[in-house]
This record gives sequence, structure tokens and C-alpha cells, in this order.
Amino acid sequence: MTSTLRPARAAETEKRPGRWLALCVLVLAVLLVAVDATVLGLATPYISEDLDPSGTQLLWIGDVYSFVIAGLLVSMGSLGDRIGRKRILLCGATAFGAISVLNAYASTPELMILARALLGVAGATLMPATLALIRNLFHDPRERSLAVGIWGATASAGTAVGPIVGGFLLEHFWWGSVFLINLPVMAVLVLVGIRTLPESRNPNPGPWDMLSVVLSLVGMIAVVYAVKEAATHGLTPTTLAAGLLGAAALWGFVHRQLTMPAPLLDMRLFRRRGFSGAVLADLLTVLGMSGLVFFLSQYLQLVQGRRPFEAGLAELPAAVGAVVAGLIAGHAARRLSVRVVVSGGLAAVGVALAVLTTIGRSTGYPVLGAALLVVGVGAGFSFTVTADVILSSVPRDQAGAASAVSETAYELGAALGIALLGSIVTGVYRGFAGPAGTPAGAHESLGAAVEASQRMAPHRAEALLDAARDSFVHGLHLASGAGAAVLLGTAVVAWFLLKGQELESDG
Repeated sequence: MTSTLRPARAAETEKRPGRWLALCVLVLAVLLVAVDATVLGLATPYISEDLDPSGTQLLWIGDVYSFVIAGLLVSMGSLGDRIGRKRILLCGATAFGAISVLNAYASTPELMILARALLGVAGATLMPATLALIRNLFHDPRERSLAVGIWGATASAGTAVGPIVGGFLLEHFWWGSVFLINLPVMAVLVLVGIRTLPESRNPNPGPWDMLSVVLSLVGMIAVVYAVKEAATHGLTPTTLAAGLLGAAALWGFVHRQLTMPAPLLDMRLFRRRGFSGAVLADLLTVLGMSGLVFFLSQYLQLVQGRRPFEAGLAELPAAVGAVVAGLIAGHAARRLSVRVVVSGGLAAVGVALAVLTTIGRSTGYPVLGAALLVVGVGAGFSFTVTADVILSSVPRDQAGAASAVSETAYELGAALGIALLGSIVTGVYRGFAGPAGTPAGAHESLGAAVEASQRMAPHRAEALLDAARDSFVHGLHLASGAGAAVLLGTAVVAWFLLKGQELESDG
């Protein structure tokens, strides 16, 4: 079998009027989620200074959103297939805006973690609905490839807009303002989306099984929590119990889906090599990149001393590369082949991450900017083509569930990446030897060390910052090296799993 993709049916070739205007509304939701993810990284030093979280709490602030969203994406994607993707998108968008206010005004680390978790609940409704609606709006394969490219390019543009706008806000307002920028985007999305988005759903969905929802949520959160805790504190009885609970819940979820007449997720999708290969490639790619992304803003600000706005501009090449690559990825995959584009993109990201193992405290921007550009181009090619493969592999009625699997891989990869690679950085950082009188809290995070240095004598403050920054950069080297190994390995795996895979053509 040379391809797992269905040929386009004649009934699906009709071009819906207003589909491009509807796409503009959908990409607003994507832009919102991307901006929210990137501004958190910029705001982390300020949150650390204001709320004084421990190192573990800081990691939870960074990854609890991904934990919750990973646990709920499949359930919310399936719910959208049942009650209507437009309805769940608009309801989720409204909730996302409201909960952003809670994030902005969180006054304790615990409240901030709770706010990020609730935002994950709302966010779980957005991404599967947008991709599923694209699958139902664009029946022509080449138009759909372009629409998916625009969808991915918008997400990448959000990674550029977020740091720049967030950096400007952080220089002029308090850190909570970076979350309030969600509100005007949400208002436009909801008001325009009511009029332009078509409703779509599975005509014969079956009931929404709450036991499956609970098993999915418990399984995902418990497994990711166990991995995170094991990476940070080693294998403890509590960690082992959480891991076993999560594995049992996920086994129960899979078994239940295989025996239900109308499952939340049709597990037979994974029998398609192209679908499984694309999902696995997304998960491992994000895992390899996410630890670096989470700590890059701290490196630019707290190690190299850049202002927030300047740090945002410094990250721009990655987004520019991803936007350009995303827009031409479908054409490249049809001309060269799916596996050449995906594997080549992943290999390029791996090489760029390997280059980042050589950076130091005073590394010039040309090296960093060039590496980020390559990361963006490689990721843009890979993510756009894998999203197209996943969407094209399933009937339109199952688009929500399939899109949710794609997004679950992305969010799970992000959570695991922050947990594993982030724990490498944190673990190495905590071991630095500061001068006499260094507060214990300075070992929790680099932001805490910078704050502690402001209360010390000048010569001791300088010694503390030198030791802390050197240790942080060393941890970043190890995390980048681990990420490079993951990406290069994933490129090889994708080359074999995507063999013979092709994107749909016209007719």
C-alpha cells in the first residue's frame, strides 16, 4: 500500500462560499493560544519576582496548562463532533477570555497554578475545533493544504507577536497585562465567528461517555506527573503509584474505546501507518524542543541582560522561518514526498539544537539568530505536513477526534519536554556553588538568584550572578543536546514510518 489516504470523493469537491473568511476567524483562536504560550515565558522572571514561587512551583506554572489540555483534548474533540464544533469553539473562546483575567490577577503561586489549569480546560476546546472545521470547510486537497499551512503559519506568527507585544507590555505595565491581551482577540473571534462559521458535527455520534472522559483525564495527568516528578526527585513510592495509576487508566481508556459501539476515539485510526507516524513525529518533536523554548527567554533576559521587548525581537527568526515554511510545505511535500519534507525538517531542527550546545553567556546574536531561523523552518515544514496527513487520513465526521489526537501529541510532548528537559536545566542549576551568604532560595531559579543579588554586597552579588548564570547555561547546554538527540532520532523514525505516504491530490 503506497498511501493510507482516501481519494477525494466527488461529493467533497464542492467549494464552500465564504470559507476563506471563516478561516480568518479560526486562525484568531490559533493566534490566541500561541500568544498565550509565548508570553508566559517572557513573564516568568516577573512572576518569579512578584509571587516568589519555588522551583517546583515555577515548573508547574509553566506546564500545568499542558497537563490539563493534554488530558482533555480527546474528550473535547469528541464532544465537538457531537454537539457541534462551532458551538464548542465559541463557548471555549469565551471561557478562555474570562479565565485570562484570573491569570492576570493571580496573587499567589497556588492561584496562578490553578488559573493556568483552568485555562487548559478552556484551551482544550479551541485547537481541535479549529482543525476539524478546516477539514469540513475545505474539501479540495490543495486548498486544504494551504489552509492548514495558514493555520500553522498563524500559530508561528503568534510565537513572534507574543514576545514582541508581551515584551512591550512588560516594559510599561505589570506582568498580568500580558494575559489581558487575550480579551480583544476573543471578542473579535466570538462576534465575527457567530456570523461566519458554519456548524458541523458527526450525524451519528453516539453518547458522550463520561467514564472515558475521566479515564483519559486521569491517565494523562497521572502519567505526565509521574514523569515530571521522577525527573526532578527520582523514583519515589508516590511517583511510582502515580505512574501505575496513569498507565492503568490509559489502558482502561483504550480497552473501553475498542469495545464501545460509538467510542470517543476510534482506536482503529492508529492502524494507519501515516496517521500513527505523523502523531508520533509531532509528540517527539515538541518534546525535544519545548525545554529549550521554555528557558530561552530566561537566557536572553537573565543571562544576556536583554530587555523584555528586545528578548521578544531576538526570538523573531524562529517564527519567521516557520511562517514561510508552513505556507509552502504542502507544495513541497507533493513535489518531493511527505517523508523527505518531514524528516528533513526534523533533522534541520536537530542540527540547530546541537549548535545551541555551544552558546555561552556572551555568545553573539548572529549565531543564536541563525540557529533559531533553522529551528523555525524545520518545524514549520514538519508540523504543517503532519497536520495535513492527520486531517486527510480520516472521514470528515471524525475530524474533531483526529485533530484532538494531533493536538494531544503536541501538548503531551510540551508537558513531557518541560518536565524532562526542564528538570535537567533546573537540576544542574541548583548545584551551583555561590559565595558565602547566598540565600537558599537563590538555588530555586535564576530569577530568584537575580533578586537575591540585589540585597547583597556588590562583590558578593557579582560572584553569585556569575556562578548562577554559568550553571544555568551549562544546564541549557545539556537540555539542548538531549533535544538534538531526540530530534535526530525522530527524523530517522519518521523516514521509515512515512514511507510511501502522499498528500491527497485533486480529484
